[in-house]
Amino acid sequence: MSLRNAYFLIFLILLVDQLSKIYIKTNFVLGEEVTVFSWFKILFIENEGMAWGTEIPGAYGKLFLTLFRLVAVTAIGYWLWDSVQKKSSTYLIVAIALILAGAFGNIIDSVFYGIIFDDSHGHLATLFSEKPYGKVLHGKVVDMLYFPIIDGTWPSWMPVIGGHNFKFFNAIFNIADMAISTGVGILIVFNKKAFHKN
Repeated sequence: MSLRNAYFLIFLILLVDQLSKIYIKTNFVLGEEVTVFSWFKILFIENEGMAWGTEIPGAYGKLFLTLFRLVAVTAIGYWLWDSVQKKSSTYLIVAIALILAGAFGNIIDSVFYGIIFDDSHGHLATLFSEKPYGKVLHGKVVDMLYFPIIDGTWPSWMPVIGGHNFKFFNAIFNIADMAISTGVGILIVFNKKAFHKN
């Protein structure tokens, strides 16, 4: 796969990711939910940008996370370029391109959303607001895809968890997250083909 084709794939993913996030941010109030199917919902949440909504504590936690991501994206970008130069397998190049697109998509939120949107608490956010909710490098990542495929209760006879509610799949994510997960999945499932020496 050529570098041009890899860049085109990255561009397409970024376009879909950002259009979906901007649409959700400007058409949904934070916490608003729409049921598409019983097993698929659109649920607007925001997080500080780590997996599963985890946060780094402290005043500089968010800044550190964003700067770390910028360094990581630079390294992944070099890995993509190097892999294309070495004529690595298409599996590897596609996987790296997906991971890079996903990481970059969430970085856009972290770097810019705090200065181009106002908050979404109790009202629709405004794009290019005169009163943004944050500052550069302190934006929140927009998530909206929710697949509660199984929603039930653990049997009462089970120790500790018996009688408690459980959901599968409980994570809420976005297109960028899907791209990263797909890229990592390709590297795991097609490991031998991805790292095959031509």
